[in-house]
Amino acid sequence: MTEKHLSNQSFTDLDLPSPLLHGASDAGFEYCTPIQAEALPIALAGQDVAGQAKTGTGKTAAFLLALFAYLLRHPAPADRRTQQPLGLVLSPTRELAIQIHKDAQVLGRHTPYKLALIYGGTGYETQRKTLEQGVDILIGTPGRLIDYFKQKLFDLSALQVVVLDEADRMFDLGFIRDIRYLFRRMPPPEQRLNMLFSATLSLRVNELAYEHMNNPQVIKIESEHLTVDQVTEKIYFPSNEEKIPLLLNVLQQVGAVRTLVFVNTKHGAENVEAWLRGNDYVTGVLSGNVPQRKRERLLQDFKSGDVPVLVATDVAARGLHIPAVSHVINYDLPQDPEDYVHRVGRTARAGASGDAISFVCETYAFSLEDIEQYIGHKIPVDKIDHEALVEPKPPVRPKRRSRHSPTKKQAEQGKRTRRPKAGGHRHMKTAHKDAGSTKPAKDEQRPKRKKQPRTTEEARKQANVKTAARKPIKAKPNDNKKPAKIRRGVKEKPAIG
Repeated sequence: MTEKHLSNQSFTDLDLPSPLLHGASDAGFEYCTPIQAEALPIALAGQDVAGQAKTGTGKTAAFLLALFAYLLRHPAPADRRTQQPLGLVLSPTRELAIQIHKDAQVLGRHTPYKLALIYGGTGYETQRKTLEQGVDILIGTPGRLIDYFKQKLFDLSALQVVVLDEADRMFDLGFIRDIRYLFRRMPPPEQRLNMLFSATLSLRVNELAYEHMNNPQVIKIESEHLTVDQVTEKIYFPSNEEKIPLLLNVLQQVGAVRTLVFVNTKHGAENVEAWLRGNDYVTGVLSGNVPQRKRERLLQDFKSGDVPVLVATDVAARGLHIPAVSHVINYDLPQDPEDYVHRVGRTARAGASGDAISFVCETYAFSLEDIEQYIGHKIPVDKIDHEALVEPKPPVRPKRRSRHSPTKKQAEQGKRTRRPKAGGHRHMKTAHKDAGSTKPAKDEQRPKRKKQPRTTEEARKQANVKTAARKPIKAKPNDNKKPAKIRRGVKEKPAIG
């Protein structure tokens, strides 16, 4: 790590409470980064902040220290319930929420506040019990938070601090309606401290800030380039058939210690993973359909070096703090220029240096002009040494377990598969299918009751009975009925003839 990314502002010179100075010391912080030096004095004074800075410049520590300081100086009211959190940090991705929670545990180690990490994909009942026991600071993703909120496990009426991290990513992932839903159930902006941080402050992000914040102070840490200055960028122009050989050649040259390979689709990620496995590389895939526990385990293995090459889609492009990523390879050039900035930002973090290599293939070459226009400079071009490209070994696809086969735990317990054996008990309706015949066996057929034939006379009588039952019964004339009485004074006329 270099010191060029730090400012002359020391944490000890800031107006931080003593517990937070101890937390910053535990985290190894001595001098502030530019975004911390600009944002912390304003937030510590109780004014809202909308900050823009490149990824990996210390935004997380800035808003966490400001959050803890505000809560320490503004004690909760006496009638506040344990299910009423005081602070809320919203993150667009699970991985970013996990990273924020880890940083909060270090910086807030000497504070009395109870943290809760809420995100989807795993731990539903565990997170539910945590909320039922009470929490002071909530850190999580919007979807799972709204789920628990509608179950009335917590309410936001006592909220004092709210932080929106990676605001531009919230729009990209379609979370903006969820964000507005939560904002409208909080106290008014004047009664809380609001902080918004993003890599880019676009018009829609500024609109959100001025709608749900109290006259925020805008802070922009500008640079000559949108990409980190310590990143060395270059591009190749391979054909689609040359991408895999070129990728293997680049990995062989750089050493593949801790390398991120970005692709645009999860199908493409699985394809690249198969080629790397077939060519003796230990790798894994990080995409949207990977279960949460597997994603966390894969990221931990990548950080520890057990998995030197990680193939990922843009789900890993933002918010992940993975130290010492030496190389970022854009196997597929991103179609969104902002995604290029965030991909490249996974390397050269916290002042370190790194390399970003991009393949401009036939499929995604049209994105290059927009990317260079967005970042404000041309990316150097490197020539491909076609003679150095080796013939790759065939890909190796991971074996997928059948849904009928037992799990690993069931196999250890000696349990059999769920599929019935041929000699076992079979259902009568499907037994003939296993036997290969078109009809069930005679001994397995149910005897049908035969109807006795009726004679013509019996059938006619039965039809007459049914017809009579359907027709309404008419009253017959009664011969014994008395004649109607003759009115007085009126004589009956004799019949003529």
